[in-house]
Amino acid sequence: MSSITTDQGIVHYEVYGRGRPVILLHGWLGSWGLWQETMAYLGAFYRTYAMDFWGFGESGKKRETYAVQDFVSLVNQFMLQLGIERAPLVGHSMGGTVSLALAIQHPERVSKAVVVGSPIVGSSLAFPLKLAGYRPIAFLLFNMMGLFRAGVRVASPFICRDPRFPAMMDRDLSRTTVESFLLSIASLRRTDLRPSLSQIKIPSLGIYGARDNIVHPAQWQPMQKGIPNVRIEHLPQAGHFVMLEEPGEFSRRLKAFLDEKLPA
Repeated sequence: MSSITTDQGIVHYEVYGRGRPVILLHGWLGSWGLWQETMAYLGAFYRTYAMDFWGFGESGKKRETYAVQDFVSLVNQFMLQLGIERAPLVGHSMGGTVSLALAIQHPERVSKAVVVGSPIVGSSLAFPLKLAGYRPIAFLLFNMMGLFRAGVRVASPFICRDPRFPAMMDRDLSRTTVESFLLSIASLRRTDLRPSLSQIKIPSLGIYGARDNIVHPAQWQPMQKGIPNVRIEHLPQAGHFVMLEEPGEFSRRLKAFLDEKLPA
């Protein structure tokens, strides 16, 4: 277990392996733990970092805002403190949105961008997630957290077929606060990266599961239309949590992309 201190709170992260750095970013309500299997595979070839965003996992939770832009700032600070000048970013769901936003705002930091089931447009989120971005709904859910967590356990088989998923989500839900829960999803709901995608010149990869019921599985389309150097990979049997449902295939495709030499 490792951490850095930023001007806005403690950031927990894990690191595994040796070689060139790769940074993994989790999605809404998640944590670095969702990447453990991916890290075990990539760590044989790359020095693999996975952090907890502010408000999630083991990172600090004493903030006033938890917007997508805050997480872009966090990744930039993380790289600066660890001396990582430039690296590929791999983000799941909200983490992928952060990866692309960083590539737009700080292109010198990102050598490649990989998004996994990520919303390019916030309106692509499933209706219950969009509802969670409204303060009255968020407070209602948190005041009924026991019932909410039970509901998530019941719904888990329809979200991710990995049998470990209910326990993972229950653990990560127990570490969130009402503010990190509310403000992050509200910010994601308002996000629209389409006008800026053409600014992303680096090699980019979108991996989407055809059975995704959290983010519309056609969110690869604005990526393909807007990013000049992009590749799209489809996994027909996977849902939103591709790296949990198809870990072997996901890791192989990810490594193949990371291994490709950058254009001169």
